[in-house]
Amino acid sequence: MKKPSPAQEDCNTLLKFLQNGQYLAAENLAITLTEQYPKNQFVWKALGMANDKLGKREEALIANQKASELEPEDFEAHNNLGSSLKSLGRLQEAVKSFKKAIGINSNYPQAFFNLGNTLNSIGEISEAIKCFQKATTLNPNYTMAYNNLGLLHAKRGNFQEAEKCFRKAILLNPNFFLAHNNLGNALQDQNQLAESLTSYRNAIAISPDYAEAYFNMGNSLKELARLEESVTSYKKAILLRSDYSEAFNNLGLALEELGSLEDAQKFYRQAISSNPKNFYAHNNLGVVLRSTGLIDEAKLNFNKAIDINSEFANAYYNLSSIKKFKEKDELFNKMYELHINQNLPEKESCLINFALAKANEDLSNFEQSFSHYSKGNELRKKILNYDFKNDVKIFDQIKSNSKLIIEHSLNINELEVSLVPVFIVGMPRSGTTLVEQIISSHSNVTGAGELVFINELGGKLAKGISKISKSSLLDFRKNYLNELKKISDGNVIITDKLPQNFRYIGLIASALPEAKIIHVQRNPAAVCWSNFKHYFSKTGLGYTYSLEDVVSYYKLYINLMKHWGNMLDHRIYNLDYEALVENQENETRQLINYLNLDWESKCLSPQDNKKNVTTASTIQVRTKVYKGSSQQWLKFKPFLQGVFDEFS
Repeated sequence: MKKPSPAQEDCNTLLKFLQNGQYLAAENLAITLTEQYPKNQFVWKALGMANDKLGKREEALIANQKASELEPEDFEAHNNLGSSLKSLGRLQEAVKSFKKAIGINSNYPQAFFNLGNTLNSIGEISEAIKCFQKATTLNPNYTMAYNNLGLLHAKRGNFQEAEKCFRKAILLNPNFFLAHNNLGNALQDQNQLAESLTSYRNAIAISPDYAEAYFNMGNSLKELARLEESVTSYKKAILLRSDYSEAFNNLGLALEELGSLEDAQKFYRQAISSNPKNFYAHNNLGVVLRSTGLIDEAKLNFNKAIDINSEFANAYYNLSSIKKFKEKDELFNKMYELHINQNLPEKESCLINFALAKANEDLSNFEQSFSHYSKGNELRKKILNYDFKNDVKIFDQIKSNSKLIIEHSLNINELEVSLVPVFIVGMPRSGTTLVEQIISSHSNVTGAGELVFINELGGKLAKGISKISKSSLLDFRKNYLNELKKISDGNVIITDKLPQNFRYIGLIASALPEAKIIHVQRNPAAVCWSNFKHYFSKTGLGYTYSLEDVVSYYKLYINLMKHWGNMLDHRIYNLDYEALVENQENETRQLINYLNLDWESKCLSPQDNKKNVTTASTIQVRTKVYKGSSQQWLKFKPFLQGVFDEFS
């Protein structure tokens, strides 16, 4: 007659195997014991645990089902059964098992934790949060529960609450590298970028092979415009995970910002190779192809991104920018369906509105187009939380410190001059891209595009935040020219066409006396309207998303340019955009002469310039210079309520 229970010695051996991680030995012994003692719940429970550790999910499920049937009031058995069901994707059944365990023992934190994870998997976030909160109440030292609770708060956008949870987890376990990484993400989401770097470095110090921390650190560095460091960080993540599609994609983004479009394209393709369903990479590859003039291939990639994710608004927006709508076609209908989707997030809704505005403008539905432009701008301003007062403050700081900067101007006769920067400034959408295409068509000029170095390296000087002295101007000069040299392609003359550098003309003139400064002016109503109708991916142009704000900003710009004119009139070459398109050859010859360059006729064909264009003007500059673009805003005049009347 069989004994009802195995010998204590066998039970102790089985426990020892499990505790020491000898799961195969535990499985073999447990199988033998279940055959000898099929009614003994302990051995079935042990078998379930061993199977689970060995990854034998189906076998674990069978064993855990048997254990819970033999002892219906064993809450641990029901918890184990729930874990097996969850691992097999049978989530609703898993929920029932975890709730059964809690019903038997309402003070069982592990079951609340597991239930929270399962509820999260089926999208019941609020209930999952309650479960994790209960788990931490029952076990105040439950580090993983604090971590997972933080993840759910972050998922809901409650980043401050998430931060508190991650800090609690780290306090309980300073070596919990996952929590350090998650804390970094919460700080990044609150725009505390420098602080987030500390958290990522802590995670890496604990776990040097943690690829995700390098990836996230790269994201913060990129947002801080520390692009070369971000490239290094992404490359480290890829070194640790060769199939890291997201890291390939973001490496491409960083390189694109650095102007290395060929390398960016290569890494976007690697992102797609690693994960063909990475719609972000398809979209970003399309953007680079559009910048290089490969419009048909760009369209293919935007369409591929949409095929993968039919709600990816960014791809719709990008595709609409290079498509001429002739009718309300399939693309138009898809965008409209997204537009009326009440659950579409604000960012996506914003982009779809801009895309529909462009489509309706193509179709001459100007009233509908204006309605979409207005809604898109309203959403974008809200997302950016833009306040016009902040720009007023910046302009005031720059003006009040300009005299001191100019008093410390460097003497060109005391400087080594190896590069000549050509700054093309003005309001965005005033024609600066066209002017750069004209100049960089010359064989002795490198067109560097919109560079962020003046603001990065000298913004604090210009605003008086950093101490102004000849020494500080020399440091700024040295650092700027070092960055410029990296992208000069061997030419002495390099264009820097970030329009907003008009704010820093005083600093430029003082620290770079050899520089040429070209100020592009255009019809103010045309400029303001063009700013309003464009979605700018960068976040520093918040004034463009309100007609009233853009008009007020234009006045700030005009006032500051008058200020520079009074102080530095001899340093600024004023170029009228309308005169340029009306009298192209005459104006172009004068411009080339100002740069002390010999005449080259190809400067009259900027549309043939193979230079990559990453601005909103990427399509326009691929066509011949044409007249009348400054009158396009008049189509919308009936809906503007006289906002531009003061410019007439």
